[in-house]
Amino acid sequence: MESNYAKENVPTKQPPPCEKARISGEDGDQKRPRSIETPPRERPQTPDGSALLSFSLPKSARLAKPAEFRRVYEQGKRFEGRFMTVFILPTRNRAHRLGITASKKAIGKAHDRNRAKRLLRESFRLSRTELDAILVKYDWVLNARRSLLKVKLEKPLLEFRQIAEKVKLGEDQLPQGKRSRTENI
Repeated sequence: MESNYAKENVPTKQPPPCEKARISGEDGDQKRPRSIETPPRERPQTPDGSALLSFSLPKSARLAKPAEFRRVYEQGKRFEGRFMTVFILPTRNRAHRLGITASKKAIGKAHDRNRAKRLLRESFRLSRTELDAILVKYDWVLNARRSLLKVKLEKPLLEFRQIAEKVKLGEDQLPQGKRSRTENI
């Protein structure tokens, strides 16, 4: 059973040409601007990646092994702050090295621990000038406190710079291997 639907419903005659047909060419549609005439869009400039890399914390400036952390905890000096607890121990390296801890017990959820670590790492990184003023190079271990999560970067940065200043002023009094008493800011 064949259908005659197409023969009955589809016209076979072509429609007459329109009077205002669009013609491509030089005289085609003069109301539309040419692509050459359109102004370029303003875009924000992308930052130069190499300039940003100069601010990064290289691997040589990090404490990585648990034994390094333990050595700083056991033999270093402790500074208590509102947002962090800092342990320092003189080292023979050419630069200061950083280790950061943000425990589940002290901070809580993983995203909070990650934020706390970012804030402490950035505080250390932005204090490079203050750290370079310290003659003796140290291994630093920064322990995050829960109060760190309620503030922005400027407060932990200020606290870290105060601790660095204390270290600079009291370099001759810092231990060379034994754990000393706790200092509060």
